[in-house]
Amino acid sequence: MGGSGSKYKSYWPFSGSDTATDSGKEGTEQSLARVRGPRNASPFVFTRRSSLFYDEDGDLAHEFYVETVEVKDGRKRAELKRVQRNLEPQGIVKLDHPCIHTDVPVVLCEL
Repeated sequence: MGGSGSKYKSYWPFSGSDTATDSGKEGTEQSLARVRGPRNASPFVFTRRSSLFYDEDGDLAHEFYVETVEVKDGRKRAELKRVQRNLEPQGIVKLDHPCIHTDVPVVLCEL
C-alpha cells in the first residue's frame, strides 16, 4: 500500500514563488487568480477536453450505433453494432463556470 510516486522530480506549478514578487504581499498569502510567471499558474480550469464525437452526418454524441438486421432460419434478428470509425472528437470546450484544478494545495473549507 502507499502512494505511487514518481522517481523523477516533477514541475509543481503551485509551489512557492520568487522573493522579488513577494515583497508587496502580507505574510505568505498569495492571490489565487494572479499569474506572474511560469511558477505561479492559475488554480482555475477554464477549458476541458470534450468526451463527445461528431459522426459522418455531423451528429454529436458520446457513442454511435448502427442497427443491423440478420436473418437466421427465417427469423429476423435486429442487432446494434457500435460505430468506432470515422468519428471526430469535439475537441476543447469552454466551461460555463471555472473549476478549481485538482492539484491546488489550498484548504477550501476548514471544519
